[in-house]
Amino acid sequence: QERLAAQLAELSEMESIFFCNSGAEANEAAIKLARRYGHENGIDQPTIVVMERSFHGRTLATLSATGNHKIQQGFEPLVEGFIHIPYNDVAALKKLASDTSIVAVLVEPVQGEGGVNIPDPDYLTQLRSVCDQNNWLLMLDEIQTGIGRTGKMFAYQHTEITPDVCTLAKALGNGVPIGACMAKGKAAEILTAGTHGSTFGGNPLACAAALAVLKTFDETNLTQKATEMGDYLLNSIQQALSQHTGIAEIRGLGMMIGIQLHSECADLVNQALDLKTLINVTAGHTIRLLPPLIINHAQADQLVDTLSQLLSNR
Repeated sequence: QERLAAQLAELSEMESIFFCNSGAEANEAAIKLARRYGHENGIDQPTIVVMERSFHGRTLATLSATGNHKIQQGFEPLVEGFIHIPYNDVAALKKLASDTSIVAVLVEPVQGEGGVNIPDPDYLTQLRSVCDQNNWLLMLDEIQTGIGRTGKMFAYQHTEITPDVCTLAKALGNGVPIGACMAKGKAAEILTAGTHGSTFGGNPLACAAALAVLKTFDETNLTQKATEMGDYLLNSIQQALSQHTGIAEIRGLGMMIGIQLHSECADLVNQALDLKTLINVTAGHTIRLLPPLIINHAQADQLVDTLSQLLSNR
């Protein structure tokens, strides 16, 4: 556990790391951290700003933070203390500056479940500035974007900023359950001993798996491969499907690619399975592609051929 914490701290420039078992647990820790930060600063009803079309988990607090009414239905009453604003809209955040209950902003560097929504290049930089001006914590949910997915170990490393809090899971364990909530600066001092915990968080098996993942990245330069193969795949898809009238937009960052259609396309998931290809459809109309970072050119070409076949009659 100590070895893993040290390596993650070095890679992320963070200072304190809490280990848990999933992304939802990591975000729960971040939410608790932000609320406690508020109470320590005299805010009795702390509020966290979150984004529309976001996804942060399926536990009650993370479900409440999520900006998707569809998956919240049937689980009301939701947890209070969240304000939802449009993604990639800094002006909307600035309008909240007078709200003295706000303690943090929780945001995904790229919205995965929301439809592979990629913000403006300076979005995180501007969020960092607004948070600094208002003494808010900037908390990044890197559960889907982290560990090389976008071509950097962490997606925020495409910019010059670092967050106060960053959450990880998914690829960190490469199939073994592990999550992490990382913090730095003033945020690293909030969750003191006894304020939070996890029975199995940071267990030897999960930490050994995560260490093996980081070792593989170090030895094989997977982040660079994610950039190169992501560019190759994105360009190949754009060339193959550029004339398709049913497609609204094709976008991507590293190995995180979205093909947005003009119409609903959830049925494509099972059709792709029949062709021995795993895809997902998010936000109802966007094909989300998250290929293994070890994909080669031949496999990428095969994926493009399958997509062309799937969309030929749309």
